[in-house]
Amino acid sequence: MEIVRLIIAEDEAPLREHLAEILQSEGTIDLLGCATDGEQVLQLAMQFEPHVALMDIKMPRMNGIEATRRIKQVMPRIQVVIWTIYADDQNVFEALKAGAIGYLLKDSPPSEIVQGVHAAARGESQLHPAVAARVIQEFQRVHTEHARASHLLAELTARELDILRMIAQGKRNKEIADALFITEKTVKNYISNILFKLQVNSRTEAALLAVRQGLV
Repeated sequence: MEIVRLIIAEDEAPLREHLAEILQSEGTIDLLGCATDGEQVLQLAMQFEPHVALMDIKMPRMNGIEATRRIKQVMPRIQVVIWTIYADDQNVFEALKAGAIGYLLKDSPPSEIVQGVHAAARGESQLHPAVAARVIQEFQRVHTEHARASHLLAELTARELDILRMIAQGKRNKEIADALFITEKTVKNYISNILFKLQVNSRTEAALLAVRQGLV
């Protein structure tokens, strides 16, 4: 098995030392250095160019999510695995959006941490079961929302779709009226029908729906 070059970012000394001890006992992991904050882990990443960075979230000076984002911007080949106590939606999805490939909780057994590091080095994702469940739920929610929006858009006429696209492009009622050679009053009537059919309360909500569905 290939030796994985690793750096750690953890601000709490007892946890950092315990984690380092676990990983150093693995003959397949080369622990290059430990950081105590987000800025320091950036320096270690640039100095050693490791395969993987094992990253806490809550750290002084720069949190782990921002450090992950910066590492992936400058050194995209470095894989980041989050190691944290936080399994809430905000931290999970912000970390994954920032570029983290894995997300482990601090109650994970040592074997899972080692597996997560090796998986990341291979370009594979390992998620704590609680986190994986949230990711699946979010995927299902987005899929359901997309399907519902597609169904609502199918209720619009061709002219209403044209007007919705113009709304999403930021055009005012007068600009829409001039482009379609109709009156502003007619445009307002169309917009009222569009909002009713899309089950939204404002043209801003309608515009956001159009953008999410790729109409513009």
